[in-house]
Amino acid sequence: MPQRTLIRASHIIGFQNGGHRHLRDGVVVIEDNKILHVGRDFEGTVDATIDATNKVVTPGFINTHAHLSESPLDKSFVEDRGPRQFYLSGLFEFLSARDGAITEETRRACIAYSMPELLRTGTTTIMEIGWHGDVVAEHAARCGLRAYIGQGYRSGRWFTDNGRTVDYEWSEDDGVGAMDAAIDFIERVDGRENGRIKGFLTPMQVDTCSEALLRRSAEAAKAMKVPLALHVSQSVPEFQEMARRHGCTPIEWLQKIGFLSERCILGHCIIPGESSWANYHADDIGILADSGANVAHAVWVFARRGIAMESFARYQARGVNMTLATDTCPQSMIEAMRWTSVVSKIQDRRTQVATAADMFNAATLNGARALGRDDLGRIAPGAKADLLLWRSDSLFMTPLRDPIRNLVFSAAAEDLDISIIDGRVVMQGGVVPGYDPVELGRAVQEGAQAMWDGMQRRDWAGRDIEQLSPSSFPAFAG
Repeated sequence: MPQRTLIRASHIIGFQNGGHRHLRDGVVVIEDNKILHVGRDFEGTVDATIDATNKVVTPGFINTHAHLSESPLDKSFVEDRGPRQFYLSGLFEFLSARDGAITEETRRACIAYSMPELLRTGTTTIMEIGWHGDVVAEHAARCGLRAYIGQGYRSGRWFTDNGRTVDYEWSEDDGVGAMDAAIDFIERVDGRENGRIKGFLTPMQVDTCSEALLRRSAEAAKAMKVPLALHVSQSVPEFQEMARRHGCTPIEWLQKIGFLSERCILGHCIIPGESSWANYHADDIGILADSGANVAHAVWVFARRGIAMESFARYQARGVNMTLATDTCPQSMIEAMRWTSVVSKIQDRRTQVATAADMFNAATLNGARALGRDDLGRIAPGAKADLLLWRSDSLFMTPLRDPIRNLVFSAAAEDLDISIIDGRVVMQGGVVPGYDPVELGRAVQEGAQAMWDGMQRRDWAGRDIEQLSPSSFPAFAG
């Protein structure tokens, strides 16, 4: 017999008439893993009741671009650093030095550490891009996270051997073997844990993938009916390289080879041809809108180096489906919403753009649309019971009139009291069962120290951590 739980709350962000609506003093009824009812009251019988007086109930956040096995290790390393030779991008030096010094044990520790970080900051659905899918699937099953997992593959990789230019080395099989392994992974994990764990295809970066590999990826994603992710237009060197190869922008090239579709979730797209960073006459934003491709915007990974999308509101106004992601640390969708709004307002020099409502839609409904899911990102009958219960009477949330503005512009992680995924409480009072933050932090700290100690092994110039990323202040003498 179905299990029914009634949540009686002071504020509910329900879905009605095609959009989110603010319901005061209402109820949400969960039946097993789905929403049965949203409204002022409920006349039917229930098995349990959650008293959410002085709380705000919202749908969970959909985080469309993450790298769980490495992002925690960006702390104390990449901030305040960005080589001018690569137009402030850290991809070609910092990532190479970091990746060559991370052990497998540390990557596993980072994945474990990421689970409570995501759950405590509002993510209920994650799109993970990496090479440790089985570990991510194991933890997602254990903690209750809804996870789309992609195993990365590519035709080659970038490198620099002089700190001035970006070069590429290519694999003999054009990445086909790794793509086949990624397909096998999807077939192994797709649908596990009552459908909470799914797979998607993710060729890694537009400049590290051949036309043949991208065409094959698009065809396979269509046949398998899975999402298709790709990093594109994420740095000036990438943009210039693609223009050199093909005489057009990266996004124009993807359109020419038939890669773009509503199935695509494109990471970043922060340097289209029409941006001041590229200054290359194009209508890339229009191409994205017309193709139906989705953008996974991760504001902080660029903003920390002084690079900004020009602008979120501009893409949105043109009709691009804009979603939000964390990509780097902190893996907080609260921060992602806040920084995206603020940076867009600064770029446009306008207050009434990139609003709290826009950010909340991007973190919920737009993410669901990108995944082709009308049962996520909303509180409506038939939708999955992925819910967040926020305190409305806390230090940061008081006074409250408009819950969405408070969440986007004022809330802290401590204001999220309960996370429910697939009808099950997976986090309460900051506690994710089975995950000790002290122990997790200790393991990541040890791994990070080993990484810092070993960076010179992979850095092109053999630099140590203090040369790559000098500490903010000198060491105390004596």
